[in-house]
Amino acid sequence: MPSVKPSTVLGRQLGDELRRFREQAGLSTAEAAEVLDCTKGKISRIENGHVPVRTPDLIALIHAYDVAEPEARERLASLARTANRRRREGWWHQYGSVLADTYRDYIEMETICDGIKTFQVQLVPGLLQTPEYGRAVTVASRAWQTPEEIDQFVQVRLARQERLTGDDPLELWAVLAEGVLHQQVGGQAVMHDQLEHLANLAERPNITVQVLPFSRGAHPGMFGPYLLLSFPRVSALDLVLTETPTGNIWMERESEVARYRDLFDDARTSALPPTDSLSLIRRIAKEYRP
Repeated sequence: MPSVKPSTVLGRQLGDELRRFREQAGLSTAEAAEVLDCTKGKISRIENGHVPVRTPDLIALIHAYDVAEPEARERLASLARTANRRRREGWWHQYGSVLADTYRDYIEMETICDGIKTFQVQLVPGLLQTPEYGRAVTVASRAWQTPEEIDQFVQVRLARQERLTGDDPLELWAVLAEGVLHQQVGGQAVMHDQLEHLANLAERPNITVQVLPFSRGAHPGMFGPYLLLSFPRVSALDLVLTETPTGNIWMERESEVARYRDLFDDARTSALPPTDSLSLIRRIAKEYRP
C-alpha cells in the first residue's frame, strides 16, 4: 500500500462516485471485489475513502461499471490523481507547517470545484480579502504566533485567490451580513481599501456579492458562516464546510447539504440585489476614507 494516504474528503468524494456507478451498473460489492481480485472489505474501504485507489484498479472499475462518458471517466481520474498525490505536488505543500489538515483538505477541494456559495456573518471571505485585511484577521485569530507563521498564512490566502482568475475561473457567490461591512478589521484605512477591493471584485462576471441588511432582522443564517462547494455536472456530490473557532467541519450527507442549500437560498433572496449591494459597499467604503 502506498505510504501517502489520500485526503479523507477527497477520498470520500471519489468513493461516493465509484459507489454510485457500481450501483448503476447493478453490481454488488462482492462482484466488484472479483474485478480487482480483492476482498469486499477493500471495496468498502475504497468507497468510504479510507484507502487510495491505484490507477490500474480505477481503470478496471471504470470498465466493470461501464462508465462510458468521457467527462465522467476524466472526473474520476482527476479525483484519484488529486487524492493520491495528496499535498505533495500542491502549491500549499510548502506551507504545511501553518496549515491544519482540514484547511489543506479545503484548499484541495477548492482547486477542483467549479463553484462556491458562502454566507459570512462577520468576515469578508478569504478569497476576497486584501493582504492587509487578511493579515489583521490572521493576527486576531491567535492561531499563529510568530511573524513568519503569520506571513506564510497570509501568502496562502493570497495564493488561493488565483482560483478567481484565469481561463476557467471559480464561480463565487457570497452573501455577507451587513455587520461584515462595519466590523473594523485592521482600522479605517484597511477597511476602506478592503471594501473598495470587494466592490471592484463584485463587478467581475464570475463573482456575485450580496449584502443582507440589518433591517432584515432575525434570519436562519445568523448562527454561523458556511460554504457550499459544487462540482462539475458529472458529480452531484456537493459538500458543505462550516467554520468554528476550534476547527472546520465537513458535511457530505445529501440531507445536510440540502439543508444548507435552503439556507443559502433564503439568504440570497433576503439580501439586497447585487447592484444595490454594490452601492451600499461603496457608500460605506467612503465613510472609512482617511
